[in-house]
Amino acid sequence: KPCPLCDEAKEVLEPYNRRFVLQEVDITLPENSAWYEKYKYDIPVFHLNGKFLMKHRVDIQKFEDQLTKLELQSD
Repeated sequence: KPCPLCDEAKEVLEPYNRRFVLQEVDITLPENSAWYEKYKYDIPVFHLNGKFLMKHRVDIQKFEDQLTKLELQSD
């Protein structure tokens, strides 16, 4: 903290917050050292349903496509 890129990403994702649960992970905490080693130069990073989705900035089209795909699978 602070993380302006993270704040920007959360703002972009705000309209979708009823369709998914955003779980933030502070990679600077000791218990998250594996994430830190993997992503220290690539924040923010997004996983959807446990799988890597994107990093640095929100690709809204990619996010929408993958979210819709997950929603259709659960119907």
